Amino acid sequence: MARAFGSGPKGRGFKSHLPDHSKTPPFIDPMKRQLHIFYSGRVQGVGFRFAARQLAREAGIHGWVKNLPDGRVELLLESEGAALKAFFKKINQSFSYYILDYELEWSVATGAFKDFSIEF
Repeated sequence: MARAFGSGPKGRGFKSHLPDHSKTPPFIDPMKRQLHIFYSGRVQGVGFRFAARQLAREAGIHGWVKNLPDGRVELLLESEGAALKAFFKKINQSFSYYILDYELEWSVATGAFKDFSIEF
């Protein structure tokens, strides 16, 4: 709540007609998307995470990759849609022998990532 100028230490309370920018979320680029993928098959122990990190960094994709206890690999990626589609195509081609199935979900990017990492 804003205070009226010159009305003493406690001020006279009034509601401003201006938007409260203190609660504005960080800027989100509408061109960027988020892709969440779960790969299953023989995807652990074959260099999948390291190849994913290399491909993502080369393409300027941010996010992470990690092994799951159930044998799957999980990726959370953020970039422009075209870069994510190209990444998805490359990783699927590179590991086609090892990938049995995948689940993916597209959403709006959050902008929470500054690079690409391998999570443990």
